[in-house]
Amino acid sequence: EADAEPYEGKVAVGAVVLNRVEDPGFPDSIPEVIYQYEDGTYQFEPVMNGWINVRPSTESIMAAADALRGWDPTNGAVYFFATYVDNPWLWSRPLSRIIGNVAFTY
Repeated sequence: EADAEPYEGKVAVGAVVLNRVEDPGFPDSIPEVIYQYEDGTYQFEPVMNGWINVRPSTESIMAAADALRGWDPTNGAVYFFATYVDNPWLWSRPLSRIIGNVAFTY
């Protein structure tokens, strides 16, 4: 999901997954969050396009480990999207921060 983003952005995407696991509005496990299917679509693009089955980079593995160890550069965000996305609902969410080309919201 964050392959082209800086390291902190990769960690942040992992943190969003973990934040969703803890949020009562989302599924209760990492696999359920990642493979969540709602309103005719998956929540994460790599699940839709098959990229999830590609071997992750060493940096991505390290970023996932940092997220699992508790680093959350998003301060609890549960949504993220590319900054070029023109979606009023996404942009209406309270903004946590922007890392690279990705906005993180609550």
